[in-house]
Amino acid sequence: MFKRKSNAAEAAPTAPATYGMMAEFSGTDEIIAAAESVRAAGYTLVEAYTHIPVHGLDDALGHKPTRLPWLVLAGGITGASGLFGFMTWVNLVDYPMNIGGRPNFSWPAFVPITFEGMVLFSAFAAVFGLILICGFPLPYHPVFNAPGFERASLNGFFLCIEAKDPQYDAAKASSLLTKLGATAVHEFSE
Repeated sequence: MFKRKSNAAEAAPTAPATYGMMAEFSGTDEIIAAAESVRAAGYTLVEAYTHIPVHGLDDALGHKPTRLPWLVLAGGITGASGLFGFMTWVNLVDYPMNIGGRPNFSWPAFVPITFEGMVLFSAFAAVFGLILICGFPLPYHPVFNAPGFERASLNGFFLCIEAKDPQYDAAKASSLLTKLGATAVHEFSE
């Protein structure tokens, strides 16, 4: 009487969607040249994974400068001005004390706390800003499914073209990466 209609499409297992094409390169010069060539070919959703910082790779991938230094600067200014203002308020308004005939607003005494507040708030801004900008925590990412990707943290240089890229065609991407000198090219799924 209350039977649910079965839908064959619901019951059939679906294959995981393709995430992209991963290529492994042998060194820093090769991955920079490959990143420049891939970007020149019109691909926009390209990312590199290396075990060391590679100078010039951000430019080759077309990454914009990060906003993190501005967040750290804002945190430092907030901490320094906030604590300096707090100490000024405490010594002038809330709890004025005449100690040794010194003026209530004796700013040299505020310098250590102002500096420490700047450092503390800068550090908080750096940590939490990095978490927000990078989208942490991210315990899983589809690139972990790429064959051999575990070497990215040991000695590998990997370049990934995402399948969501408007220019993406598996055969063309594979031939381009092979032509650029990739030692291994794999299409992988999410």
